[in-house]
Amino acid sequence: MVEPRGKQPAGRVTPRGLVPPSPAASIRTVFRTFWPSTKPYRGRVLLSLLLVAVGPFLDTAQIWIYKLLIDDVLVPRNFGAFPLIAAAYLGIAVAQGLGSFCDEMLSTWLGERFVLDLRTRLFDHLHRLPVGFFDRRQLGDTLSRLTGDIDAIEALVLSGLTRTLAYLFEIILFTGALFYLNWRLALASLIAAPAFMLAARYFSRRIKDASREQRRRSGSVTAVAEESLGNVALVQAYDRHSAVTEWFRRESLGRFVAEMAATRLRAVFRPLTEMLEVVGVVLVMGMGVWVLRHDQITLGGLMVFLTYLTRLYSPIRGAGRLSNTIYAASASAERIIDLLDHQPDIREPARPRNLDHARGRLVFDGVSFSYPGASRPALKGITFAIAPGQTVALVGASGAGKSTLGKLLLRFHDPDAGRITLDGYDLRDLTLTDLRSRISAVLQETLVFDGTIRDNILWGRPDATDADVVAAATAADAHGFITGLPDGYQTRIGQRGRLLSGGQRQRLAIARAMIRDAPVLLLDEPTTGLDAASTRRILAPMRRLMAGRTTVIISHDLLTVTDADQILFLRDGRITGAGTHHQLLASNADYAHLYRLHRQPRLQPELI
Repeated sequence: MVEPRGKQPAGRVTPRGLVPPSPAASIRTVFRTFWPSTKPYRGRVLLSLLLVAVGPFLDTAQIWIYKLLIDDVLVPRNFGAFPLIAAAYLGIAVAQGLGSFCDEMLSTWLGERFVLDLRTRLFDHLHRLPVGFFDRRQLGDTLSRLTGDIDAIEALVLSGLTRTLAYLFEIILFTGALFYLNWRLALASLIAAPAFMLAARYFSRRIKDASREQRRRSGSVTAVAEESLGNVALVQAYDRHSAVTEWFRRESLGRFVAEMAATRLRAVFRPLTEMLEVVGVVLVMGMGVWVLRHDQITLGGLMVFLTYLTRLYSPIRGAGRLSNTIYAASASAERIIDLLDHQPDIREPARPRNLDHARGRLVFDGVSFSYPGASRPALKGITFAIAPGQTVALVGASGAGKSTLGKLLLRFHDPDAGRITLDGYDLRDLTLTDLRSRISAVLQETLVFDGTIRDNILWGRPDATDADVVAAATAADAHGFITGLPDGYQTRIGQRGRLLSGGQRQRLAIARAMIRDAPVLLLDEPTTGLDAASTRRILAPMRRLMAGRTTVIISHDLLTVTDADQILFLRDGRITGAGTHHQLLASNADYAHLYRLHRQPRLQPELI
């Protein structure tokens, strides 16, 4: 777990926080990135925009009815016209209710569907990124982007668009009605509009900066929580709960400061615009009284004029707030674009070749590879072949390049030079699904999910039957301990399988590989973290798993690979020895030395 660097005075907020800022992006870039996601339901988007246009028309007509009521009914006391006006008013109210219902249902469907598709797209994209990407990023921040930041984008791309059009229609219709009633008063009423726009422009950019910092700090808070709670045993074992709590408080304080900065700007913007509105209305009211006195407008016309005016200021003020919302949402969009801009290192072939039935012949031909940013190559000119059904062990000290070969076999990376073939097919010519379905992997870290034991075994082959699950568990020597659990195969194993022992998790991983029944088997440090008794217990099921399969064993413990058909000794990314166990003991001093190091503790258990 990464700990806070150094001691910070209480209350001081670090200038950058745990998560670095994402590259800035313009509103145009945001729309260009996310608008294509609306393509599957553009028809519904168009219908939503039509409903948005209908609403202001009905509002304008409803307000105009007040003029008719005053000028044609109340002032001349012509009460016979009232039923017709009342019926029109009622009809418009019904139409408004239906339109509002349809608009709310449709806009909610569009918004939620957009968020669903975009979140799924990002989730899929993340799973296609190289494994090393997650080694360099805070997982908590990535989760924060996948949840909170996605929601904000909808407020910009869909809700922002519909609200912008709604405000635009209201401004056009209400302004048109004002000029129709009295153009002189209309001109006077528009004096405050430029002030609204200037205020919105001034505040929106500052709110965007504050919102960008607030979203970044939210990611930092989530990252700290995920990092510390995921390592809670380490925190408690070293009594570091006070340190991580202070770390969490410091990042939370940074979010608090950023949130208060954004709130302060919004809090100033709102009363400022309201004051501008009041000044505009009072000015127009004074002129309206003068115009009414000179019979240039009717009483009903003046009352409706003032109603239109107050309604006109509402969309103008709303447009200003909307610009603030859009700029704030763009800060979240920048964080999503930052993730989407990272492209997978591994690409599917344009014209994939079909591997109908894999026999399991593997060839590494002059393979060299360097990790991005590394000062030296991880592999240099690796060449060897594995016949179908043969077992080859890759051994050597830590950092020799053993696990890198396993990653290249699974196509987590592609070689910088040379090639790897399966039954004569270059791995880069096969689809990832076709390749990985031919490989069963028991990885160095025993990875399991917080589900049932049955679910975890079925990860190897989801279409397997319950009988297949039991057979695989039995072959992996796991059936006994599984049936002894309270719910048997339906027992939940907890996050990362923490309710099971290390040996039980490893046998579960072997059962998962068993049920996959692939022609190629990759065992990456299969006994790491296990004691001698657990290691001995999984060797028998592991040999059953290896039977009849092309097997690549990656291990630094030479005692587990002595019966391999061929052993390749790696040093500094090169093969420095090849042969059987006895051949290497006689011909390779490095291998013999490493073997003695592993053998010595078992000959002298009192030294352990």
